[in-house]
Amino acid sequence: MGLFRRRKQARPDNRERAAERADLEHLANFVRSRKGVEAFIEPKTTVTETTVILIADDGEWTRRRIDGPDGARRFAHHLGIPVYDVRLMGYPQRMRDYNERRKRRPELY
Repeated sequence: MGLFRRRKQARPDNRERAAERADLEHLANFVRSRKGVEAFIEPKTTVTETTVILIADDGEWTRRRIDGPDGARRFAHHLGIPVYDVRLMGYPQRMRDYNERRKRRPELY
């Protein structure tokens, strides 16, 4: 029957899977409803497509799939927010601080 033998087919032209409209709308709403949002491009891995993580000035963040690094840059430019490569810049301290606050007081988030 082969239930566990199913393999993901590689794309013949090595293109990434396009971001869905709902993903882009979620990201745009995050930018519009928070202050000081910056975009960080996360590279494609063997498990995930390229993603963009948006981080607000208080450290709150969200992550969604995006149409490759160029798609992330176009998205950020369109919304007028800075964009960085997470491999070069790393994640900002405010994001780690936000995650720590959430761990200590999950009922507030």
